[in-house]
Amino acid sequence: MVNIPFSNSYLHVADALFSPQLPTPVKEPGLIRVNQPLAEALLINPSELMSEEGVAVLAGNQIPSGAEPIATAYAGHQFGGWNPQLGDGRAILLGEVIGKDNHRYDIQLKGAGPTPYSRMGDGRSPIGPVLREYIVSEAMAAMGVPTTRSLAAVTTGEGVFRQGMLPGAILTRVASSHIRVGTFQYFAMKGDIALLTALADHVIDRHYPAAKTADNPYAELLNGVIERQAKLIAKWMSVGFIHGVMNTDNMLVCGETVDYGPCAFMDTYRAETVYSSIDHGGRYAYKNQPYIAQWNLAQLAQSLLPLLADNETDSVNLAQQAVDSFVAIYQAAYDEVVHNKLGFAEISGDTKALIPQLLALMTEHKVDFTLGFRALADTAYVAYAGQAGAGNPQSVADLYQLPAEMSDWVERWLALLNAEMKTHPKADKAGQALMYASNPVFIPRNHLIEQVIVAATQSGDLTPFHTMVDLLVNPYDFNPEKSQFAIPPRPDQVVLQTFCGT
Repeated sequence: MVNIPFSNSYLHVADALFSPQLPTPVKEPGLIRVNQPLAEALLINPSELMSEEGVAVLAGNQIPSGAEPIATAYAGHQFGGWNPQLGDGRAILLGEVIGKDNHRYDIQLKGAGPTPYSRMGDGRSPIGPVLREYIVSEAMAAMGVPTTRSLAAVTTGEGVFRQGMLPGAILTRVASSHIRVGTFQYFAMKGDIALLTALADHVIDRHYPAAKTADNPYAELLNGVIERQAKLIAKWMSVGFIHGVMNTDNMLVCGETVDYGPCAFMDTYRAETVYSSIDHGGRYAYKNQPYIAQWNLAQLAQSLLPLLADNETDSVNLAQQAVDSFVAIYQAAYDEVVHNKLGFAEISGDTKALIPQLLALMTEHKVDFTLGFRALADTAYVAYAGQAGAGNPQSVADLYQLPAEMSDWVERWLALLNAEMKTHPKADKAGQALMYASNPVFIPRNHLIEQVIVAATQSGDLTPFHTMVDLLVNPYDFNPEKSQFAIPPRPDQVVLQTFCGT
């Protein structure tokens, strides 16, 4: 028997928030992987999930005790265009659990069949998007980026037609909640203030309990969401992550990254980089992500206007102040994470000036974003420790070196690091540790994910998938025996487009 300690709350807020929906059983489910540490953190026995009965649960063929499956309703702006009716088109929320940390988490089956919100879709997922989301979400978690997680993945034994027949799969996704900006938009659109209030109260109880004692709990809720999103986007930018489809229905109010469809990590640094095959105008390019996040949050603020004050003028002023605060919060968060990447303990005008100079040089000389920063960590190690780079077990000098044209910038950077050491005697060792802990060497590179998907799709070989997942558990620890996973793609391996998989 599979024991999942469900403790459901969302479906008791209001019936209009969802539609009851059972998963559609599949022909012949098979286990791909169970995330054992995550299962244990959720107080679920991973061995039970890996059993025949457990696989049936993960495939939607069996409903465990305590589950109350639903598909949630929401709306959203998609590429700036309003869509009043979206909802979970291929995802079914089984219920919620309270983990070891005493926090509440959703458990959702993604690709579990059609729902009332499927909009003529089949509600299924090919194996490729499932493997991509498992790899990238777990890598993001390992890098300390707030994210939904992957608890398990299973095959369905059925084909999914997407420009040809592909093997089907289902992902079990875990989130602090799946409540979106688009959820608030959906109920604000309906003009049901009682329902909007109930939703906001639920989010406050679940994610922002300190807001309950604030003078204006709903303004504090808005400020809390804005702060979390600003810090989240700063984290994305610091690791070269491009979401690819930042619609308002893909922004969770809990502050976690969700929906790893056409996402990608940059190889060569270029601020205008776009991978998503559906982002024809570059709306969600790497450099635009902070601006789009603020735009999305403005839509949340608009949805909350009826709750912010007794009159429209005061509500609009409070909303505008909150949305305007995003810029300063984001900039402070971004400065902090990039200074960590550069080894600085303190932020100054001189150190801040280094950042745009560095990015301009990386663009001009086509520097790999991940290994470029990692090579700076090696440079600091040599400067501080006085050792050859090859003597450092974390060094990527044999794989990647910075262009000689960056030497002037490197000298200015090292001079500022040395100046900081005079006021912080232990800053040399601390700076080295900080840089290696802030600059991953292994990321889910696009060409590697493509190799994983091709192997699984064409020959059913999941070994590359498991190898990549295992490697990315420790993205900061360089293992020379795994160096092939760190190097940038050859020209013939470069992935130019990624796809949403729906």
